[in-house]
Amino acid sequence: MLGFSNISLSNFLFWATQKKWFFFSIILGVCLLNIPSPEGLPNEGKIAIIILVVALVLIIKEPIPLPAVAIFIIISQIYSNVDSVDGIAKSFMSDAVFFIMGSLMLAVVIIRQGWDSRIALGILKITGNKTSNIALGFLSISALLSSFIGEHTVAAIMLPIGMSLIRFTSSDLSQIKGLSATILFSIAYGCLIGSIGTPSGGGRNVIMINYLNQSDISISYFEWMVRTYPFILFQIPIVNWVINRTFKPEYKILDSSIRKLVIKVARSKSMTGRNTLTVLIFFLIVLGWVFLSEKFGLGTVALSGVFIYLIGGFVKWSDLNRNTHWGVIILFGSTISLGTSIRLTGAATWISDKILYGFGDVISSVPFVSDLLVIFMTTVMSNVLSSSATVAVLGPVTLNLVPEMLDVGLLTAMSSAFSYFTAVAAPACTIVYSSGMVKASDFLKIGFRVGFVSIILLIFYVNVYWPLIN
Repeated sequence: MLGFSNISLSNFLFWATQKKWFFFSIILGVCLLNIPSPEGLPNEGKIAIIILVVALVLIIKEPIPLPAVAIFIIISQIYSNVDSVDGIAKSFMSDAVFFIMGSLMLAVVIIRQGWDSRIALGILKITGNKTSNIALGFLSISALLSSFIGEHTVAAIMLPIGMSLIRFTSSDLSQIKGLSATILFSIAYGCLIGSIGTPSGGGRNVIMINYLNQSDISISYFEWMVRTYPFILFQIPIVNWVINRTFKPEYKILDSSIRKLVIKVARSKSMTGRNTLTVLIFFLIVLGWVFLSEKFGLGTVALSGVFIYLIGGFVKWSDLNRNTHWGVIILFGSTISLGTSIRLTGAATWISDKILYGFGDVISSVPFVSDLLVIFMTTVMSNVLSSSATVAVLGPVTLNLVPEMLDVGLLTAMSSAFSYFTAVAAPACTIVYSSGMVKASDFLKIGFRVGFVSIILLIFYVNVYWPLIN
């Protein structure tokens, strides 16, 4: 009847079964809408929080693609009058979104120019053939690079390097699980550790700077580095020790692997002036981030670099269009718009007031409690949402918790990098997991250890180092 067959009905029932969490989230949202608004929370604020809750379920269970979740966030805000079309459009036409788009495109250029294998060989020349030193080299270089060009960019560059080294060691991956985990987690966690080092290290940093600017608080690129970079140097050797103790690589020396990598690089195309010019242009982009970002924005500088690469013929638009993750950009913009709505509707103030009501006396009387509370909330959410989405949503809340808005803003951005616990918590973890060489359970195994250590180190760091430089 009406063209529907039994097969069509079976297909529909199968589809509905696969989308059960989507229907659950929608039903949950409708139920929450029919609950009266709590005292002090405007109706628009209540709706913004409900959109966040529904989006969280969709992101965690993934019954629909993540870009579809981004679209849901956008249209829900418009249909419920939480924000206007023009208001949401402003979130997408922001420097933070431009930066993410530009950095993803810059990664494509670097890989297209064949710098991944050369970077690997450079690391090995420094570290030698000892596995523990190689892991430290991967972690250190990943942290250094990601502090300037973003964790997802560096993870995309470094993963093929680590995989090549692992495969050169043994064709039977089941025999080198410890080595695989040691190398790949050094890359993933190095990217996370380094991403807090500068404003250009990740979208989360740009979002927090945007929120601070809205509160008439400014921080320069260099000032950010002074406050955060020592923590990176503090973490690197400790996290390297934890990774090596957790997985215990099967091979302590990687002589044969290094020889095979040298042969691969030797057989690749020779270095040309164009390859060198690619690096020089990128160096100019980094200088632009350092000296021009306050005036023109990080995103503008990144897109300027992309423009130069395009007109110089270093990369084709078809390559950028095919290899840039546009869904990440859409999701990024939508979470910024939702975070802005939570702030403007008064929902952020209401949430922070509730936290202060429950923990206010403890925060004011016991040292470190406010730091621990912010770090704990941010760490939990960043392992559920992405780090950028966490800062976009939670930033307006934490900025209202204590009078020192700059300190708590930086603390929120830094602890959002503790996305160690799951394979989908951070782009770097997802990229490494996509290799198929590590299991989801490995993230829990190492994540809790590194996460616990990082939280303790951060509390110690902000209460010892920051008072010295203030």
